[in-house]
Amino acid sequence: MSSARSRLSFRHLLAWLALALMALAAALWWWALGRPVNLPDAPSARIACVSYAPFRQAGETPLDPTASISPQRIDADLRALSQRFDCVRTYSQGQGLSAVPEIASRYGMKVLMGIWLGSDVVSNEQQVALGIATARKYPNVLRGVIVGNEVLLRGDLSSKALLGYINRVRSAINVPVTYADVWEYWLRHPEVAGSVDYLTIHILPYWEDRPVSPDRAMEHVAAVYAQTKKAFPGRRVMVGETGWPSAGRTRQIADASVVNEARYLREFLRYAATVNMPYNVIETFDQPWKRAQEGTTGGYWGIFDVHAQPKFPMRGPVIEESSWWSGWLAGIGGAALFVLVGCWARRWNSFRGFAALALAGFASGGALAWQSRQMWFACRTPWEWALSLLLCVFALLSALQLARWIAARLAGVTQQAAPPAWQRFGWLFALAFYDLLLVFDGRYRDLPLGLFELPCFGYALIAWLSDRRVLQPPSLEQYFLAALLPCLALAVVIQEAGLSPVAWLWLGVNLAIALPVMLAWRRASGRLQPQQA
Repeated sequence: MSSARSRLSFRHLLAWLALALMALAAALWWWALGRPVNLPDAPSARIACVSYAPFRQAGETPLDPTASISPQRIDADLRALSQRFDCVRTYSQGQGLSAVPEIASRYGMKVLMGIWLGSDVVSNEQQVALGIATARKYPNVLRGVIVGNEVLLRGDLSSKALLGYINRVRSAINVPVTYADVWEYWLRHPEVAGSVDYLTIHILPYWEDRPVSPDRAMEHVAAVYAQTKKAFPGRRVMVGETGWPSAGRTRQIADASVVNEARYLREFLRYAATVNMPYNVIETFDQPWKRAQEGTTGGYWGIFDVHAQPKFPMRGPVIEESSWWSGWLAGIGGAALFVLVGCWARRWNSFRGFAALALAGFASGGALAWQSRQMWFACRTPWEWALSLLLCVFALLSALQLARWIAARLAGVTQQAAPPAWQRFGWLFALAFYDLLLVFDGRYRDLPLGLFELPCFGYALIAWLSDRRVLQPPSLEQYFLAALLPCLALAVVIQEAGLSPVAWLWLGVNLAIALPVMLAWRRASGRLQPQQA
């Protein structure tokens, strides 16, 4: 009897420790988001050139051929941008952007004018004709004309077809002509260099096939710049795009955050000043439409947000989340809700039960606030918002039910009904489905830790506190899903080269719900007769 009581006390002790650690982790994570981070100052708040796309309002996208930006909006943008930027880079001649050179001249700005090329021959012809006409009309405003952007990377044109467009534009205007692409594609297609006045390369450490961490980003930029200069001796090389995203998923050791964006930009400006490098930073404003193509990350490369407000200063410390205290408020609200709901129809009256509910509630509130913050950045459409909110409600209801069971057990109640099996099966299925998406199409997908950790850790604690002699064996379907989850989650870790802390946390969430199911299946199989097994 004493041995059984000792084992029970040990399980209870570890359960209390787990609840306390989860609540503490939620509090510390939100607290850390609000701490000022000291970064090196930029040499100046003024930047030589920046990519400009005005499609920042809800529903706006350059992929809509009927979309058009009025000259008045462009004028308002460039008037404000002229206070901090000497030049803007455009990517297209359509949708009102052909007015940029004329408007930029009013404010003493220069323009790197883009001619967009793709697989549509008719559209290409229109772009080239309009670009030539604009370049002839405003030659003194243009620093250069960029004929095509990442055409070779996308595979829209062959290098031969691209050269045909470049040579046509170059022979028709008296402005320097270039082509812009990721630096590797210049090395793969050196034949393009002979038809341009200078090379325009893109260096984006976050998007590299082997992502680069923020602390080594400048080392990477310097190495790539030197490699390109060496591959094309005597040629002028401009960095046409470089920057860092402020939100989105972590890629191996490259974390998208406001602090890292500020750090990268400040350090890049310091480096560019030391080597006299011509450059253009991506980009002026956050672009919500890009999230459809590049996930959450695609929408958050702007120096300014969609409301044209700067996301960080160029000098002094930077704060990741100024409203970090909202996470604590969510935790306190969660604790109050769990205690209130836990009081309904309870069969115990113990401080231990209320304490367990409060800890579980604080951890759940902090986790859902974390998930809500991720949704704020990621959700684009009413459908995405509705689905995400519905899943959060289900997670909260599941967590409430599981927390009531855990609180009762820690308060001394041993005879109680287990949560319904269908509920655990639903979460196993949902997690397995999302794991499959991450493994086979996960480049742009976020990891919704705040959503899944509520039910997953709840079921892990229930399995830990349950009397294993009376546990109902899981169904074959639950066992199959539980056996699949660790394999899929481990594949995510491998895809991230084992370098992403978020991927390891994701593996932990999968194991939390999967291992108890597999162990219960094993114990149940051991009690069966051979013919039953």
